[in-house]
Amino acid sequence: MTFTRESKLAQRTEFARQYIDGLKKCLDLLSLDQIAQVIGYLEAAIRSGSRIFIIGNGGSAATASHMACDLGKNTFKERYTDPENRFQVMALTDNTPWITALANDLGYDHIFSEQLKNLITRGDLVIAISGSGNSKNILEGIKIAKELGAKVVGLLGFDGGKAKEMVDAFILVESDQYGYVEDIHMVLDHLLTSFFQLAE
Repeated sequence: MTFTRESKLAQRTEFARQYIDGLKKCLDLLSLDQIAQVIGYLEAAIRSGSRIFIIGNGGSAATASHMACDLGKNTFKERYTDPENRFQVMALTDNTPWITALANDLGYDHIFSEQLKNLITRGDLVIAISGSGNSKNILEGIKIAKELGAKVVGLLGFDGGKAKEMVDAFILVESDQYGYVEDIHMVLDHLLTSFFQLAE
């Protein structure tokens, strides 16, 4: 069977339509109450001057870095000269030498938990980003954060995995497709950041 140029174009167009329709369905399933609860934890962190540490693997590592940038720079945009009301935020995905040293010497499961042992103080906030909610290094990071007195919120996918039962609050993207989960985690980053851009 041969495909004409027009049929190939129609095939590609249909694929795009199906992907976008699936993404819309996932967005419609988001819980606004879950989003509001996570905003509350971010509000508490900025009020108290607590630090925020963000963790994630693969595409979620990129989201962690992006989110640290957005919360650090793009909030309170009219107050660049004001040292107060700023998020003290960092992504634990960004120090490659430290990550690789920990992975090499202690194992990949410990790349976040060992960083948190150096950095966390009681009352800090950890944002754990995970599609499956079952990555061992994410679970170990959550465990250590809680032991050291931090709060933990999750941006999760699938059914939330083990992380769902360990965190203080979460936003769940109800999909088993990593593309949709990671797409919407980025949407949530921009949603959360926008809330604080508009805050007085």
